[in-house]
Amino acid sequence: MRRTIFWCAIVLLAAVTVTRAATTMRIVPIVRDQSVVVTVELTDGYTQEIRDAIASGLRTTVTYDVEVRMIVPAWVDRTVATTVIGLSDHYDTLTRRHSLSRMIDGRVEEAQVTDSEAVVKKWLTSLNGLAVCPTSKLDPNRDYYVRISASVRPPGASLLGWANAITNQTKFTFIP
Repeated sequence: MRRTIFWCAIVLLAAVTVTRAATTMRIVPIVRDQSVVVTVELTDGYTQEIRDAIASGLRTTVTYDVEVRMIVPAWVDRTVATTVIGLSDHYDTLTRRHSLSRMIDGRVEEAQVTDSEAVVKKWLTSLNGLAVCPTSKLDPNRDYYVRISASVRPPGASLLGWANAITNQTKFTFIP
């Protein structure tokens, strides 16, 4: 009897963890200007561990692995496009300024310097209008989904307090 209660508690804990991780990241895919544009928001992503890592002067990077996949019934889903976005913050403890940078597939796309923690929070936990795939790679009237996995470095600073990565996905149908 105790063994059954123990396993039920483990299953319930796992279900709560998966539900918590799925509701933490909001993904909105839109087809606009001949490409799939994604907006992402980590609602609980800026944790106290991340604040502490930033305040200590460690370079803190949130990496978003973005995949656009085609749903293939009764087979493995086909990956249409992948993109890796790295958003980093390096806090200078002497000048008390944050150096922010955005890298897309290994290229620096944007950089700025700020002293506002609100700007840093928004920078690390949201992506707005990111073009991830041209529509020329998509078949008309097919179902697709965008899967995003977010992880943070240094390893001690996590997005949920103990999880290494947060993964979520959102389906959409491409109608030209």
